[in-house]
Amino acid sequence: MATDFRDGKTFPRRGRERLGDFLWLARLTDKARASANGTIFDYIYPCPMDKGVLEHWRVTPDEFNGAIQKYATDSELLTWATERIPPDRIKAANEWVLTKKQNLDRQDAEEGIIP
Repeated sequence: MATDFRDGKTFPRRGRERLGDFLWLARLTDKARASANGTIFDYIYPCPMDKGVLEHWRVTPDEFNGAIQKYATDSELLTWATERIPPDRIKAANEWVLTKKQNLDRQDAEEGIIP
């Protein structure tokens, strides 16, 4: 997945896009990888939504950054997340993300996606 957003036309995956059972994980992964590579452009990582999801998962930004460094593929990162985060925390985070629908709709509009 692209993690170079400097052209202003390439975007992180949508917050609604599932990676396994997780909402937001794909977007968080893209932004974390771009931040680590210095290609995040004007995105903020971790933004308040990122922090909220991580808090619901009970994962610190440092722990997530460590996983990003250790696991190069989405598949590997998903295995780590699934083993690290219990189902009730995944569900709570997903529900929290979906209650922020206004934010998701705004992101989609800013990135040229019609919800």
